[in-house]
Amino acid sequence: MLKLNEVKKHLHPGQVYRRADFSQWSNAVDRHLRQLRKEGTLTKLSGGLYYCPKETTFGAVPADDETLVRAFLKDNRFLLTSFNAYNTLGVGTTQLYNSTLVYNHKRHGRFALGRRTLDFRMKPYFPSKLSEEFLLVDMVNNLKELAEDHEAVLRKVKEKALSMGVKALSMTVRKYGGVTARKFFAEALADDRLTHAIH
Repeated sequence: MLKLNEVKKHLHPGQVYRRADFSQWSNAVDRHLRQLRKEGTLTKLSGGLYYCPKETTFGAVPADDETLVRAFLKDNRFLLTSFNAYNTLGVGTTQLYNSTLVYNHKRHGRFALGRRTLDFRMKPYFPSKLSEEFLLVDMVNNLKELAEDHEAVLRKVKEKALSMGVKALSMTVRKYGGVTARKFFAEALADDRLTHAIH
């Protein structure tokens, strides 16, 4: 019991831990994990991933996505987003999607982590935070997955693009646009500076 209490000293509510983390605090990892789960100090999220619940007056709150993804990937380089973010652009998208995208360098596929299923997508490049320019380009990249009328959305995207700063948008298209997005923006904006920048 003394050793279990020593392990518990290293646990902090709201944090996610990998099984490997416990090997530095325990010489009986599996036994201690079973005991910690049984008493409710830890909950298992997936194979080798555990959460120390944070209690509030309304009960335990789930792990936040950033903490969860950071522990799962063992990496800080990722970007959380959703198709719902496109609705902020004012280009006619109104659908709501029950999926969180995780752009990252390590994993690809849908993974169930606790009560959440996250859609991990490996990308060579993505920004550290969302911007209006990135969301516009990303939406064209993912257009085939959206439920909206694609032609109607693209008309609105063109209008939106024409109202934005050419330099920032062209740089974003060059960095993060797929083949289709690069072609669309080059054709949509009849501006030699943007076309030259993209190509």
